[in-house]
Amino acid sequence: MVAAGAALADEVGLANLTMGLLAERVGVRTPSLYKHVGGLEDLNRRIAVLALKETADAVGDAVQGYAGRDALAAAARAFRAFVVEHPGRYSATIGMEPSGPDDPLATAGQGLHAAFMAVLRGYEIADADVDHALRMLRSLCHGFATLQAAGGFQWSADIDESFEWLIAFADRGLRTM
Repeated sequence: MVAAGAALADEVGLANLTMGLLAERVGVRTPSLYKHVGGLEDLNRRIAVLALKETADAVGDAVQGYAGRDALAAAARAFRAFVVEHPGRYSATIGMEPSGPDDPLATAGQGLHAAFMAVLRGYEIADADVDHALRMLRSLCHGFATLQAAGGFQWSADIDESFEWLIAFADRGLRTM
């Protein structure tokens, strides 16, 4: 049910996802969905967990065997590709807070954190600056990808060239810290 909801969110946008639309998609009556999920809020939370796991897997797989700029580029490209391909499910992760350390959302988030930490290990970043570096990396990747997924780049410059420029910029910044 969650995978079907995530796929539908990618098609229609998370804001347009309804229990009725999902029921229609999977060929059941709406009340039947409540045997699987506790409602739209629960469905969105489960979609967020799925999206974080999938993003973490994509980024984690991409950085395997790489370090430094190569790891950064691989992670950024994998993150961007995931968000552009799955904008609905990824948007479920925004603003969703774990209820505690054992919450599946927290566990899934730790996977993405670990993948980005693998990138940062290729740079000489002081322990006191690691959180800042993580936020910067996530913000750059998230911002670019969500803007692209929403059609937010209307300039004539090639989007891929801009993204490569972003990677080079982040690499230079991380190397000079």
